[in-house]
Amino acid sequence: MNLYPLAKKFLFQLDPEEAHHFTVHNLQLAGKFPPLLNFIAGNKVEHTSLHRNLWGLDFPNPVGLAAGLDKNGEVIDEMGMLGFGFVEIGTVTPQPQPGNDKPRLFRLVKDGALINRMGFNNIGAEVAAEKLKRRKTNIIVGANIGKNKITSNENAIRDYEYCFKKLFEHAHYFVVNVSSPNTPGLRALQDKDSLTAILNALQDYNQAQQKPKPILLKIAPDLTNEQITDVVSVVQQTKIQGIVATNTTISREGLNYTPSEIENYGAGGLSGAPLTKRSTEVIQRINAEFRIQNSELSIVGVGGIMNVQDALDKFSAGADLIQLYSGFIYAGPQLIHDINRALIQKPLSAAS
Repeated sequence: MNLYPLAKKFLFQLDPEEAHHFTVHNLQLAGKFPPLLNFIAGNKVEHTSLHRNLWGLDFPNPVGLAAGLDKNGEVIDEMGMLGFGFVEIGTVTPQPQPGNDKPRLFRLVKDGALINRMGFNNIGAEVAAEKLKRRKTNIIVGANIGKNKITSNENAIRDYEYCFKKLFEHAHYFVVNVSSPNTPGLRALQDKDSLTAILNALQDYNQAQQKPKPILLKIAPDLTNEQITDVVSVVQQTKIQGIVATNTTISREGLNYTPSEIENYGAGGLSGAPLTKRSTEVIQRINAEFRIQNSELSIVGVGGIMNVQDALDKFSAGADLIQLYSGFIYAGPQLIHDINRALIQKPLSAAS
């Protein structure tokens, strides 16, 4: 039984950020009674054919929760109970910060989309590390890391290093976020020199450890093909494990709202169905670049996965894993189950 449509009717009457906090709180409560959470989640799909082994990690299924929804690692275990194969927390910054002024999260229901300008609101790396220590299950957890708003781009390296070191023992993999549109100047760090410096600094520490952790880079969907080529070159030179494609977009093209309505929403990253096509195109472009270089780097596909076909398209484009955010908000846990059932019927090797 899929209970989410009933819950969604209530949640979508609330302010989006209030609905988020309400959901997190109630997931925490339900998590104390696993049978209740399992009933809410519906029938989880488990099958050996869904397992993926990447970077020495065994993912029970390739459908993960994207960063941004469980920023502070509050419901990691509960998200695993809902059926996700892995969870990415964050974006985590060195020091806690409140983020941008409210309202900062908006639903564009006619487009199956969200606009957010949250601004890396989070509890900071030290407290996040403590939360990761206290999780009860062995679900794979990624840590998405960024810089504080007050940190200049010239000093950004130290922020990424701080988060990486603080969370190193408690996360299975890391994602370097230089692509959010909601921190002033952050996307400038996607240029070749800045990116190389950040990734090399993390790798210097990483490779000195007994068991280095996988590092991936999250990129914007608004990069040109030439910029994507440069990014792929940096990823290969710095020997990280791959790319998360993509973050939210600053584009407002093709929305079913008037220009004045769109203007009233203001700045922020657009996610959901309007991003589907572009994020898949970026994955295809990255995959083509990897093939040219005979590379075995990985791609995590995220952006506008609203239904099963969107997920299969991401895999066909070259994604090894996928992540949900807006699609999860609009469709609920049933989307995880439906994607996994489709993958059992049409294994990844056949879909890609």
